Amino acid sequence: MNKEFTKGVFKDNPIFVLLLGLCPALGVSGQVVNALGMSAGVLFVMLGSNIFVSLLKNFIPPKARIPSYIVIIASFVTIVQMVMEAFAPELYGSLGVFVPLIVVNCVILGRAEAFASRNTLKNSVLDALGMSLGFALGLTLIALVREVLGAGTITLFPVGGFEGIIRIPLLHQAPARIFSLSAGALLVMGLLKAFFNWYSESRRNLS
Repeated sequence: MNKEFTKGVFKDNPIFVLLLGLCPALGVSGQVVNALGMSAGVLFVMLGSNIFVSLLKNFIPPKARIPSYIVIIASFVTIVQMVMEAFAPELYGSLGVFVPLIVVNCVILGRAEAFASRNTLKNSVLDALGMSLGFALGLTLIALVREVLGAGTITLFPVGGFEGIIRIPLLHQAPARIFSLSAGALLVMGLLKAFFNWYSESRRNLS
């Protein structure tokens, strides 16, 4: 599989390796549904911005690089806001200020500047998909641990007769509320980062 796609999952995972995009990782990871919604928004914005930056890189003056990238990213964020507010107002309300803050998400701006502006359209698309997948996996994993331990539930999108909430026996009756708080977000992030470091080191020792 193309390395530009796979690197974002483990080797250069935005959250656990590059430590970028931590504001949404900690701010909206109280429920799995919020993590999935934010991940979808980041995927759309990063893919669109990488494509446009790669196509326009030869036409953007060096001195106007960063402002131009921010305008491109902000345009896609506006689309995400409008679509989310129209079709998923509850999710939009839950994510709050973190939706417009995608504009200054270090993962997206960093990939536009460090990769898309210097590579082909194909590789820029693969980079956006891989980095978005890595971001989604990291954010969803944090949210899953926090919600399961902190609330005893797994909140998803309601479909048909499914209300969108899976209640876990025992944990639902007596959850560890600290994981629902800001301190819990930092605790889970730290533990998962430590596990990720251990796993990476183990792989290096085996190779």
